[in-house]
Amino acid sequence: MGDVVSSHLDEGRREMITARTRNVMKELSDVYEQQYAVALFNSVRYEIEGGGGTQSQLLHRKDPLVGRSIFSGSLFQYLEENRKWRNRFVSVPNTYTISLYENKTAHDRGLHPKVTINCAGYKALTSMEEYMELINTSLPGIKAKVGSHPFIKCATPFPLILWHPYARHHYFCVMTEKEQKKWHAVLQDCVRHSNNGLSEDCTVQTPAFTDAVRLHRQAKGHYGTWDMMCGEPPQILANLVMETLHPELRNVIGPRLKGKMQQRQRNWMLISDAVYRQVLSQTTGQYEALVEACEAQRVPLDARLRTDMDQIITSKEHVSSKIRALVLPKAEQLLQKNIQPYVSSILDALMEPTSRGFSEVRDVFFRELVEISKNSLNGGGKEKLGDHMERLAMLAFHPVKMQSCYEKVEQLNLEGLQQRFDVSNPSVFVGRAQILMREQMDNAVYTFEQLLNQSLEAQGEDDLCKTIQRCQDRVLKKYDYDSSSVRKKFFREALLQIIIPYMLQQLSPSCSPELPHFKELIFEDFSRFLLVENMCEEVVLQSVSKDIMMAVKEAAVQRRHNLYRDSIILTNSDPNLHLLGETPPVDWATKFRGDEAEGFVDGGEGGGSGRRRRQVVSMIQLDGVPLPYESCLEVPGVELIPEEEAELSEEDQGSTQEPKSPDSVHEIRDLINPMVEVALPESELSQSDMTSETEQTIGTITMEDGVQEDVTHVTTVVEDVPRKSPRDKSSPQTILEQLVGSKKQEADKEHQEDAAIEDAIQEIDIAVQEDEQIAEVSAAESDYESSPKSPLATDSSSHGDSGFQSPTNERLDESEPQPITNSLNGEDKIIDPAEVEVILA
Repeated sequence: MGDVVSSHLDEGRREMITARTRNVMKELSDVYEQQYAVALFNSVRYEIEGGGGTQSQLLHRKDPLVGRSIFSGSLFQYLEENRKWRNRFVSVPNTYTISLYENKTAHDRGLHPKVTINCAGYKALTSMEEYMELINTSLPGIKAKVGSHPFIKCATPFPLILWHPYARHHYFCVMTEKEQKKWHAVLQDCVRHSNNGLSEDCTVQTPAFTDAVRLHRQAKGHYGTWDMMCGEPPQILANLVMETLHPELRNVIGPRLKGKMQQRQRNWMLISDAVYRQVLSQTTGQYEALVEACEAQRVPLDARLRTDMDQIITSKEHVSSKIRALVLPKAEQLLQKNIQPYVSSILDALMEPTSRGFSEVRDVFFRELVEISKNSLNGGGKEKLGDHMERLAMLAFHPVKMQSCYEKVEQLNLEGLQQRFDVSNPSVFVGRAQILMREQMDNAVYTFEQLLNQSLEAQGEDDLCKTIQRCQDRVLKKYDYDSSSVRKKFFREALLQIIIPYMLQQLSPSCSPELPHFKELIFEDFSRFLLVENMCEEVVLQSVSKDIMMAVKEAAVQRRHNLYRDSIILTNSDPNLHLLGETPPVDWATKFRGDEAEGFVDGGEGGGSGRRRRQVVSMIQLDGVPLPYESCLEVPGVELIPEEEAELSEEDQGSTQEPKSPDSVHEIRDLINPMVEVALPESELSQSDMTSETEQTIGTITMEDGVQEDVTHVTTVVEDVPRKSPRDKSSPQTILEQLVGSKKQEADKEHQEDAAIEDAIQEIDIAVQEDEQIAEVSAAESDYESSPKSPLATDSSSHGDSGFQSPTNERLDESEPQPITNSLNGEDKIIDPAEVEVILA
């Protein structure tokens, strides 16, 4: 692996990569410094003048995931180093960074993870077909055959793959389809959260950075949306460098790769990952230095802005009027011919799936509240209410519960409009809508928590169901209003993201050459805060904003979208509620149980930090035990939000079709070291000397299916069985009659009669064989008296001679040892059995 990378990335090529990264960062740094001053001006102006907008009706939780971890469990990971699959313990803390450990013990001890994955820019796949479609386009001039085999062979039919256009790919697999769906939901949530890496709370740095990247790409001729605008700023900058560097290196290195097609694809991915890591390390350091330099100038710039704000605004309005006279006529003409006919179709494509997604959020929230109401009616008590509320608190961050909401928005399709307006991928809008849905769900949950807690403190727990119902109605009404406001804002922003780049691209040839002339109208002292390129974009934005507002307003009238009209404004409709937002979140576990919740798990982001974190979803495997059925075990006492009841019923119905996972430590141990119970005949004299004990031994036993198993331990259990008279012994004919009679009572007479007769015939054959082999049995008895473990060590290779009975024997009860009879010296007598447990390695 290292030879492939080093041979194609020699010192000269690495220096070229470093120089290319340095040049891109230098160009972007100049633009960022300009946009930083503009963003600071806009931020200070907004602070002084204030802004409009509707007021949220729901409360907002400041840090919803504090003291929480998202997920933990075990799965199989493919290791590139030795090309083998290994079991790994996975922890997903509240940062949504995936950490893989050797086992759960390593995580609990706080050891460093084997691998840490930041999912920004990745795509979670669930089939090798999807993965091969992406891989087959990675190298130019290579056309893979349909159905070509990948360079890895998945250990199970349920793969999970994290694919990235530049960085290393990660391969996982699980044992069942149910686990695959659950893991896929978790991985998608990690990708969704990591992609949203730009904080909206940074009112200066974030606008400056996004505008700098957009203007840099526009200077290169890329005006449309960019689906790699994901992650934190250093990652976005690395993607920006790789956007041009990656194709160049691929064209140079690709033809030089040797081997079969799969081997060349694998080698190219290793090379691409090495290049990406080199670029990312460089952009990280240079971006930190850039931000530090700009922040150092913030204080004097802020002081100058507050002193000259009125003069700066006046100067800006004067220059903007001049630019408007040049740009507005051309913009309106373009708007009428090429944009207005498509606004309604774009809006419909956005509104249908988005509205369904927000409606599903409401339904999921409502169903959870119904469950809480049912619990109160059934007399669940305070502890049960605390459990339900603890689960409800993390509903918005439960990837499986929210998956149905996210899937609604994933149906968003802009086909037919993407090429016209240069929209690379609708995933930009899908991801943004899903983040808004999660925020609205958490706001609704947090508001319900505060209202219910306030009602319980004021009224007590009397008539709890009505109290829950009143709080539910208030929250749902507020959710409907906030959901409408959030969606309308989202639609306006999405339309602007689609239309403005297209208009700028069309107007650039005629307007850009004229813009430098307007710089002469700006005072030099104000030139850092007023840029003609930004003022030109504002003029274009104003020209199209009226049409966008009208389109959204008309859509609000249509009842199918469930939007409030702009005339309906709920301002300070519930002032007392917003006072609750200043109170700390309710700890329902402490409030109703007086102790820590069951859902606490050890460790946090760093493993054994000594803190205890409540976990949103837990799928935990016992340490050091690879499970044959499922890769992860669900622990009901730890998982705060269980799966849907419908899903559980489906699992029950399909229990006969697929094996269930073991539910206890003993069952898991039995799967690894199975035990076989065998009844051996012993004489009275030998039984009097024997005691119950466990001894180690080495031997083998042949099972009925012909497979030889190793014997490691022999546990002898001596039991007294009441003696019976020889005449009480059932003859084969009596056994036949009894079996036939019992089978007739259990099922259909005709079919069961035949089966019973066949069973009886087999019993007769067994009895005859025992009579013939009695001499060998007596020899085994005498050997056992002198050495109890010799029969197991010497005769275990033959099933018929040793007397071992496999637990898979048909028509024998496993719970009770069967009496063994013989006819030594011409007499029938009952032999008291010694129950022997054999542990197979």
